[in-house]
Amino acid sequence: ARRRIRMTSSGINAEYGGYQSMMSSKFTRLSTTASSSLRGCLGSKTNIPSITTFSRGFASKSKKEDQNAGGKIKIEFKPFEVYRCDAPENFAYTDKAELLDFFTLMSRMRRMEVVSDQLYKQKLIRGFCHLYNGQEAVAAGMEAASLKTDPVITAYRDHGWMVARGASPAETLAELMMKATGCSRGKGGSMHMFHIPSFYGGHGIVGAQTPLGAGIAFALKYRGQKEVCWTYYGDGAANQGQLFEAYNMAKLWSLPCVFVCENNHYAMGTSTGRASADLNYFERAHFIPGIKVDGMNVLAVKKAGEFVADYVRSGKGPFVMEMDTYRYVGHSMSDPGTTYRTRDEVSAIRAERDPIEKVRHLLLQNNLATEEELKQIENAARKEMDDAMEFATKSPFPDDKEVFTHIYSKDVPTRSVETPTVVS
Repeated sequence: ARRRIRMTSSGINAEYGGYQSMMSSKFTRLSTTASSSLRGCLGSKTNIPSITTFSRGFASKSKKEDQNAGGKIKIEFKPFEVYRCDAPENFAYTDKAELLDFFTLMSRMRRMEVVSDQLYKQKLIRGFCHLYNGQEAVAAGMEAASLKTDPVITAYRDHGWMVARGASPAETLAELMMKATGCSRGKGGSMHMFHIPSFYGGHGIVGAQTPLGAGIAFALKYRGQKEVCWTYYGDGAANQGQLFEAYNMAKLWSLPCVFVCENNHYAMGTSTGRASADLNYFERAHFIPGIKVDGMNVLAVKKAGEFVADYVRSGKGPFVMEMDTYRYVGHSMSDPGTTYRTRDEVSAIRAERDPIEKVRHLLLQNNLATEEELKQIENAARKEMDDAMEFATKSPFPDDKEVFTHIYSKDVPTRSVETPTVVS
C-alpha cells in the first residue's frame, strides 16, 4: 500500500490503498469483451483505459441543446487526469467544418498506412516499417492545437506525422520506397522522414529524439521565439535514461518543450504492465506538470494540446503529456501483433474507441454530414493514395553519387564524384 497525492481540478486528493485498488478505481466501466481480453493479455494491474458505451460504442457525448450562437456543438469527454496543475474543462465546442477536417485528415493517414502495408508485402518497401493505424487522433488533434511553425520531432512511427505536418503522400511514399523524389531523397526510408521547415523527423534509436527536442527548445528560447517544441516518444522509450536527462535540462532552463508520450500500451511485444513499475507516464518527470489524455478522441487531444500550449508559451517551462492510445497493427511489419495479445482485444478496441469512427458518429448523430458525403471523403483519400503510390512506384532511385552528398551543411568536393580538373 502507498499514499499518493495528486493535483486535480477540484484540489488535492489523497489516495490510499494498494496499487490494485487504485487502478480499479481509476479505470472502470470497460466493456465485458474488452475487459476480459485486455486483462488476460496485459495482466490485472495494467493501466486499461476506461470506456463508456452508448450508440455505436463511443464515449464522447454531444449536446445539441448546448449549441452556442455560432452554431457550434458542445462535446463532452471523460475528465483529464493531471499532475501539479489544474485540469482543463472536459468538453469542447466544435462544428461541421472542424469535424470534417478531422475526418478527412485521419482518413488520409489511415489509407496511406494501408497502402504502405501493401507495398511492403510486395517487397517494394524494404527494411523497418512502423505503421500508425489507430493512433491518428494524436497527430490530428495535436496538429490542430499547435502552430505550423512549432517544431515537431518524433520516433520512427512517423508516416502519419508527415501528412499531418503538411507533407504530400507522394513524397512520403516515395521515401518509403527509397526513391529520389522522397522527402529525404531516398536516404532516410521509413524511420527518417523530414519536412521543411518544422518537422525534425523520425528517429530510429529509441528515445534518442527526446534530448534533441530539448535542444530545439533551447534554440527557440535562445532566439526569443514563441514557438513550442513538441517532442513525441512511446511508452517503450519512457524508461530511457536520456529522457530523464532531457526532463531535467528542460526544467532547469525552463525550456518551451512539451514531452508527449504516445502510450499505445506495448513496447514492441511487451505490455506496459510488464515493462514499467510506474504506469502514470504523465507524472514521471516529478518536477514538471503533466496531463493524461484520451488519445483516441481527437477533440480531447486538441483541448489538452491547446491548454498545454498556452501554459508553455507563457514562459512557465516544460510540460509532460500522456496520450492513452492504441495501435491496431504489430510493432513493425515483421510483427504480426498477435503473439502477445489476442485478436479479440484488438477488435474490442476498434469497436469501442476507433478515432475515425468517433468523428463519423458525431457527424451523423448531429446531422452535420450524410453517409454518402463521408464515403466521398474516403473515396477521395483512396484515390489520393493510389495516385501517390503510382508516383512513388514510377520515381527513380537516387544516383550513386548521392551517397556522398548532404554530409556537410555545405556541399564540398568529394574525390570520387568531383569533376576532374583538365590541365592544359
